[in-house]
Parts: sequence; C-alpha cells; structure tokens
Amino acid sequence: MDTQKRIRELMEERRWTDYRLAKEANLSHSTVTNMFNRNNAPTLPTLEAVCRAFGITLAQFFAEGEEAQLTEDQQKLFSKWSTLTDRQKQILLELMDAI
Repeated sequence: MDTQKRIRELMEERRWTDYRLAKEANLSHSTVTNMFNRNNAPTLPTLEAVCRAFGITLAQFFAEGEEAQLTEDQQKLFSKWSTLTDRQKQILLELMDAI
C-alpha cells in the first residue's frame, strides 16, 4: 500500500491542506511536508497521529476502501492503545510477545 497516497486521499476527502493535517495530528508541518516532498514513509507513531486526526483506526486506514470490521474488544484495545505513552506501548508489546 502507498501510505502517502492513502493519506492524500483522506486529506482530499476532508479538503485538508498539509498545514491542517499537521495541526490536527499535532505534528510539525515539516514532518508532514517531508512525508510527501521527500517521499518519506511515515513512522508508526506518525501514522498513528495521522489516523487519530482523521478519526480512524490503523485497521481502517489499511482497509483500502473496505470497512474494517472490529469486534467490541478490538475497538476497546485500539481506543486504549492510542492513550498509552510510547514506553507503555513497548511494555505491552513485550508482554504480549511473552504470552
């Protein structure tokens, strides 16, 4: 999947500029413009911030036109995941790997 193209599509749907996306996602404007102008793939934290700004989950972002169907438990996990710090996310992923 071309993540930059998908982000552009979502921006066009909302009629957002690069500046608006940066503001809504709480990212620097240079991060957003470099993603497009230098063809830099967004990091996972950047993509998470972009998805939060669009009001969608990562699963919905990657669904490519299909509506991602999440169970209630999965929706709770995604909701809570977005509130965790980077360190908490790392700890949780390590715990899940250990299970």
